[in-house]
Amino acid sequence: MIPEEKAELRRRIQGRIRAVDPERRVEASRAMMGRILKLPAWIDSRCVLLYAPLKDEPDLRGLLAIALSEGRTVALPSFSPGTGIYGARRIGDPERDLVPGRFGVREPGPDCREVPLEALDFAVVPGLAFTQEGWRLGRGGGFYDRLLKSTPALRCGVGLDEQVLVRLPAEPHDVQLDFVVTPTATHWCRRAPQ
Repeated sequence: MIPEEKAELRRRIQGRIRAVDPERRVEASRAMMGRILKLPAWIDSRCVLLYAPLKDEPDLRGLLAIALSEGRTVALPSFSPGTGIYGARRIGDPERDLVPGRFGVREPGPDCREVPLEALDFAVVPGLAFTQEGWRLGRGGGFYDRLLKSTPALRCGVGLDEQVLVRLPAEPHDVQLDFVVTPTATHWCRRAPQ
């Protein structure tokens, strides 16, 4: 029953996200970035996992540029065809290092050095929906859940206010986030506020 519930929610939420005005999406991404930059957990981080946004995800490339300019290790998810799972690879120049990857997502090329998942201390995670308790609905496949289970990093979900729901169906393999950042709020989930 839960997979069917999740599939229906994905369809519904994707419709909501597509309806958001592009200008509002830009403003929302800017607001989320400002909230993340003020988090002590972000300020103290040295090795961060970010992502290359799809068209309907918060565009936090400015955060990536800031992290690189501050000398942090910046990694993005990278699919390994051999294992069928995502790991992390370090980037230094997004224009040079990111290539089209699996599912149409830009990811670090094979020449980028792998970053051990246990070295990450802050991970920014997109999703289709979230709860204030830190549950996340992804696009299906559990790729982020498998990656996040292997890292001690603080997990920060990012999405529009419309993407925060009262309840999401959760399965045993789902990974709870530490906080969820929207344009108007930071929801502390699992750990004491950082």
